[in-house]
Amino acid sequence: MARVQADTVLTGGKVFLGPGLGFAEAVATFGGRVLATGSTAEIADLVGPGTTRIDLAGRLAVPGLNDAHQHMMMVGLGTFEVNLKGDHIRSVDDVLAAVKAKADEVGPGNWVFGRGYDHFQLDVKRHPLREELDQVAPDNPVYIKRTCGHMGVANSKALELAGIREGIAQPAGGHVEAQNGKLTGLLQETAQQLVYRAFPAATFEDFVAGIEAGARLNLSYGITSCTDPGVGLREGFKDWQAYLAARRQGRLPVRMYLMMLAGGNGWADKVVDMDLMTGDGDEWLRVGCIKLFADGSAGGKTAAMSQPYADDSENRGIFICSDEEMHGMIAEYHARGFQIATHAIGDAAIEQVLSGYERAMGNTVDTQRRHRIEHCGFLTQGQIDRMARIGVLPAPQPIFLYEFGDLYVDALGHGRPEASYPMRRWQDAGLRPSASSDGPVSSTNPFQGLYSMVTRKTNRGTVLGAEEAFTLEEAIGAYTVNSAYGSFEEAIKGTLAPGMLADVAVIDTDLFATEPAAWLDAQADLTVVGGAVAYDRLGQM
Repeated sequence: MARVQADTVLTGGKVFLGPGLGFAEAVATFGGRVLATGSTAEIADLVGPGTTRIDLAGRLAVPGLNDAHQHMMMVGLGTFEVNLKGDHIRSVDDVLAAVKAKADEVGPGNWVFGRGYDHFQLDVKRHPLREELDQVAPDNPVYIKRTCGHMGVANSKALELAGIREGIAQPAGGHVEAQNGKLTGLLQETAQQLVYRAFPAATFEDFVAGIEAGARLNLSYGITSCTDPGVGLREGFKDWQAYLAARRQGRLPVRMYLMMLAGGNGWADKVVDMDLMTGDGDEWLRVGCIKLFADGSAGGKTAAMSQPYADDSENRGIFICSDEEMHGMIAEYHARGFQIATHAIGDAAIEQVLSGYERAMGNTVDTQRRHRIEHCGFLTQGQIDRMARIGVLPAPQPIFLYEFGDLYVDALGHGRPEASYPMRRWQDAGLRPSASSDGPVSSTNPFQGLYSMVTRKTNRGTVLGAEEAFTLEEAIGAYTVNSAYGSFEEAIKGTLAPGMLADVAVIDTDLFATEPAAWLDAQADLTVVGGAVAYDRLGQM
């Protein structure tokens, strides 16, 4: 009987098969799945005249990476907006110059959107002011979002279009800032919805193009799977339709797990009416969790904490909704059978969410429901123990320590930052912490995330909680098998064992043979999805 011939063979390098599985020299794929792994000689019999051969040339190959919490459509749309994140933005003047350049480009009357500034990294350690935005873009409505996404600044024209005036009632779960009775332009948490409603409607093609751009960026980092944790943030059901259209049009080259945002846009009700359920779909596009929000961000000092922020004794953050409201939503969606994922960063918000999960389960604890706490940054050992008892998964962003760790120390003092994002304690408790970027909040570069998990160093070199560090094998596991577990897909992705999806990232740097500092400059040379090359940095294929 004729032996199966592989569709694709990658050989001549170091293939990391996954946590606990060791290494191989080669991997063969057939029908989009891993056919076999082993030495080059062992794979040779599977190579035929129709087999595509990829020479690893000594490079490292790993299972395709899986960003377990990334707003991929927003990442893609952000490539068309003003980029206020990075080393080129160090002062308020830098922000204003970038806004002015965009305003001059789009012309009078058109909206200017920007994202990514961190006011703590700016020269004056504050947000830009409404009046400053007015000076550089007097004829354009402007809205720029802080890197966390939980607040932003509008200029006067944007505030006018949004109907925001001095003396406006504060929205529940949000804040419109005023100083000496005058609006500064700063909008926090749910207050941002006021200006969102004034935005010009994006076209459907804009959304599809954003999805495609975000997917292509992911492929360039070796990311083959992604969870979008906020489908509906922009325009509810339209976000979902755009993902479906991208798939139909062949413009979705990565695998997606889509969380459906609950809230006031009616999308969650439509989910129920459409009889969608967590897990529906296929290996390319799958229905995910119902997404809820409990608080804000630690960097923006809106994460709900049990103790006040170090430099603001009156501030313990913001709860998006009451205990009764949160527990009611959790109970409803738990009873319907959905996996639930709730954004909670501060320990007080985590307590609200965790107690809601416990109440919803009651005496019928099912650890395979895999409810999630997104971010789950600052929590107690007792809360970790309770998560383990009922099987609640943390979905953290280790890159936050790299990008924002020093800011956490400024905002919270020493103690809480060192104990935050406790990857080691979670792993030891059997909670399988995933890894992700929360892009566009942080860079989607997974090599920075790997560096952060192994070193616990910030981008300034500060070590925060070295006892929570991972080995490299564990860190790659967080970006692969653990992320797959969080979406009930560990049986088909996360390792390169035979039968698994043939998703592979080929990296130009041998992470296992170099110091962590070298990983920050690592790049994906090739990204293979379903056995086919989907990204080729060097144009060799």
